[in-house]
Amino acid sequence: MADKQIQIERAQNLWSSFARNVELIARASQITPDPQLNFDRIGGLSAAKDEILTYACAATSPEVYSNWGTLPPSGILLIGAPSTGKGLLAQALATQTETSFLRVDVPRLALDVAHTGGKVGELIQQWSQTLDEMPRLTVFFDELEFSQAHDLGGPRPDLPIGPIMDFLLELIDRTIACEGHLVVGSTGFPDTLRHAFARPGRLERIVEVTPTYPDDVIAALEIHAADAESRAGRPLFEDVDWKHVVGLSSEGATGDWVQLLHGVLRHKARLEASGEIAPPVVTADLEGEVGRFSQAQRRLRVTRGGNYV
Repeated sequence: MADKQIQIERAQNLWSSFARNVELIARASQITPDPQLNFDRIGGLSAAKDEILTYACAATSPEVYSNWGTLPPSGILLIGAPSTGKGLLAQALATQTETSFLRVDVPRLALDVAHTGGKVGELIQQWSQTLDEMPRLTVFFDELEFSQAHDLGGPRPDLPIGPIMDFLLELIDRTIACEGHLVVGSTGFPDTLRHAFARPGRLERIVEVTPTYPDDVIAALEIHAADAESRAGRPLFEDVDWKHVVGLSSEGATGDWVQLLHGVLRHKARLEASGEIAPPVVTADLEGEVGRFSQAQRRLRVTRGGNYV
């Protein structure tokens, strides 16, 4: 068996064993032993990509830092609105460095810790022991501003912020201390994120993830349109004016636009299922979906963002 496959299976097995023993972690984490998402599958975000590729040198070419008399950052913090591609960038970092990708859902973990009063000291100890044994990982702490997270119906002032902060900071510090792992955090609420996360020695390099409008949104839509056609095995789009479509609304993150595109495709699928003729997607189809999206946003009075997947 090839060395890489051995490392992939070892990462999967070690993490699965740990998660079985620690229910809090099992509910709030997911490992991708062999990520396959490349940077060219993410539309735009050139400045953020450049920063993350620089951090990748810590795993792929560590000697270059010494050649320039410096050290790699202990960790990086991705900041930007929800659904702008922070999670995708972290996963692409794992692909670039041939490390397994571990995503930690911080709001879910914080809520479980608050509600169960679990033995966090024991959890942290087992976390450290497991990471010491694991092949190299990219560990992604997703949404560190847990009390504001939409998934918790945020903001949540009822949560015991102090004890949860102590727990999370210890978890991050232990992860950074495990040699060979890359550590990435993210937040969609940088204005209220506690500075302790970004101090030197923690997530000390801050990377802004803000798509350039409309070019990065268009790039993402073109990637997802091509992916849809690849899955279908046939052309699905005809003479779409992407710049015009994106210019119809300034609302929504990149993830919202991707979900909008899939909304049009699902409508076409419904037509075909009902026996009607479903012609290729044209600009007018997307114009109609933009109108529906804008109306829904006005009714909800909140832009949560979709998943940029």
